[in-house]
Amino acid sequence: MTTHTPHHRADEVTGTSIGELIGNISNDLSQLFRQEVELAKAELKQEASKAGQAAGMLGAAAFAGYLAVVLLSFAAVFALANVMDGGWAALIVAAAWAIAGAVLFVKGRGRLKTVDPVPHRTVDTLKEDARWLKNPNG
Repeated sequence: MTTHTPHHRADEVTGTSIGELIGNISNDLSQLFRQEVELAKAELKQEASKAGQAAGMLGAAAFAGYLAVVLLSFAAVFALANVMDGGWAALIVAAAWAIAGAVLFVKGRGRLKTVDPVPHRTVDTLKEDARWLKNPNG
């Protein structure tokens, strides 16, 4: 009966210097890093393609919505023209859109004032990383 022992490559390890081992580890880590970067690039390219298609569909949907609003506005003008002069009907519909636009503008401007363009958490993290790099032991 033969016993199976784990196959150690002791002859290869004993003939290798520490410098060579560290060099091999460094090379392996570099290759692993490059492979990870390539994988990330491929994933980002695929996701960018999907995002582009989605953006195209959303753009087409926005255009279709715009056309619907324009045509519904004309329908409202024609409907009001049945009970009043066509000029006044068009003016009423235009005024309604002007009011809606003004309200949206004021709300949007108010929200824009609350936007902070500086990513404070990221800046703080980078500063912390820089401090650690200057003094990694404490």
